[in-house]
Amino acid sequence: MVQITNRTQSRNGKLLTLETTFRSQGFLPLSAYSALGDGRSVALSGDDGSIDWWCVPNLDSPPLFDRLLSPEEGGRFAIVPSGPYSVERRYLEGSNVHETIFVTETGRAKLVECINSGSAGRLPWCELARRIEGLDGHVRLDVEIRFGTRADTCCPYLISSRAGPVFHAGDVLGLIRRSDGFVVDREDDLVFRAHISVSPGDRALIAIIAGESEPLVVPTIDEIDRRIDISHKEWGEWSARIGYDGPYRDLVLRSALGLKILLYSPTGAIAAAATSSLPERIGGDKNYDYRYAWVRDASYTIRAFLGIGADAEAKAALTWLIRRITDHGAKVVYTLDGHLIPAVTDVDLPGYRGSRPVRIGNAAGEQFQQGVYGDIFEMAYRFVEQNNILDARTAETLSKLADECADGWRRRDSGMWELPEQRHYTMSKISCWQAMNRAVQLADDGHLPTTCRERWSRERDRIAAWIGEHCWSEEKQAYTGWAGSDTLDASLALAVRFGFEDCGRLERTIDALDRELGAGPFHYRYTGMSEEEGCFLACSFWIAEAKALLGRGNEARDAFEALVAVLGSEGPYPEMIDPESGCWLGNIPQGLTHLAIIDAALALRDQA
Repeated sequence: MVQITNRTQSRNGKLLTLETTFRSQGFLPLSAYSALGDGRSVALSGDDGSIDWWCVPNLDSPPLFDRLLSPEEGGRFAIVPSGPYSVERRYLEGSNVHETIFVTETGRAKLVECINSGSAGRLPWCELARRIEGLDGHVRLDVEIRFGTRADTCCPYLISSRAGPVFHAGDVLGLIRRSDGFVVDREDDLVFRAHISVSPGDRALIAIIAGESEPLVVPTIDEIDRRIDISHKEWGEWSARIGYDGPYRDLVLRSALGLKILLYSPTGAIAAAATSSLPERIGGDKNYDYRYAWVRDASYTIRAFLGIGADAEAKAALTWLIRRITDHGAKVVYTLDGHLIPAVTDVDLPGYRGSRPVRIGNAAGEQFQQGVYGDIFEMAYRFVEQNNILDARTAETLSKLADECADGWRRRDSGMWELPEQRHYTMSKISCWQAMNRAVQLADDGHLPTTCRERWSRERDRIAAWIGEHCWSEEKQAYTGWAGSDTLDASLALAVRFGFEDCGRLERTIDALDRELGAGPFHYRYTGMSEEEGCFLACSFWIAEAKALLGRGNEARDAFEALVAVLGSEGPYPEMIDPESGCWLGNIPQGLTHLAIIDAALALRDQA
């Protein structure tokens, strides 16, 4: 067991002690990771200086570093002091460039790391750069680069070249670039090991340049080093354009930066998360691959980006989504390059803290979910609400979808939570109501043809009446999870945002969600989940948002601040949390969590 005796993160520009961090049986807690990204790939860097996850060259490629799921044999890129140490960690202000200060018995050293971009945007290769600077005394750091087998699909090997060690991992070709001062201890087929000692004024750099089935440029050390600063500058300029000036700005900006690295810049797709198979309960089997683009997540991201002034990102995501719908119909989820996602396959890896199976693919690709209709129309409505314009092809696509929803809303589906049992889920019906309502509004404002406007209006009213008759429980004083049941579903908090009818019933539903699904400041997704998984973070922020929109501002603010007090202000945030132990669960960074934070903050600002 390796122990880091102290850990700090930044809050409002100050370094704060948070907790002692342990690597137990090879694993770090998920709260000990920071995320690096360039709009194409994401790396997770741990408190102890080890990058344990990096898919190359794309977010959904097989991992080059996968210690996160295989602690002994998995790939990693570690830079670690030789003796006992503590750490101070933070993101640079307004940036996804990250800084770690190692404090040892003999001195202090700084590690600055980044997936580099250039002054013209994303580079045409992957460039993971790590700069080491001596601060006080002297510090020896050990470097280990071990290449994973990409889920046992390849046998990596290293060869020497004039430019440095060249590695092959299946179709990935890469190069290790390092400045003078590193002493190589081992260089063979699977492992590169070296060490370096730094004193005040010393500066060294080690980086990985990689691509897939393509020739590689060999940049100079100075160019790579300079691009760390260029990347920080570019992030800072992007952050400065964020037009949010309300409460919790630092937290909103950090969430926006987290979402930005999940936006896959080659296409405009929004990945749900950057990882696969991190468990929703330690030792459980609810371990899913989230490196795909869900319509729901894309819709919420577009809304959040528009709300904070990131119009270019919102437009890119909208264009991507409309094209996918035109090509494939209203599916639940697509690959980042716009195709239908692969069937689920299991991978023979140990899994995070022994949680198996490890999976590639996602079964949601084959499901029918009526929620996509509401998501798509909400996205379009929010886009034009900002004085933007829909083109004729998009309008035609939306009109067809509205007719499709009007024809099919009475069908059972798998619901928002992608359940195997097809039922009349209340949230699915509310999403159909939302789609019809937004379609009517878009037609009234001249954005959609009015030919079917009256039909959409009629079906909207029918759906509302059906929900009122079949999905309300007098005993629970709440809308239930599905028609005729006595279960509760935390996603119903979103109905407040969507403007669903009867605020009185919605307000009583929010109280019921607190009462029956709450666990401290957190909430489970729906009835019965306390034995299967952690609390779903987005749900708790949705409930805080709903309270704000219902005029319960003080209560909403207290709920929001209680959540942040437990989570901290840096992120990246996961999908779930164990309300008893505080252990983070699920894939990370989880886009839906960061989106819910932004939406709740916007609601608190607007209702202040």
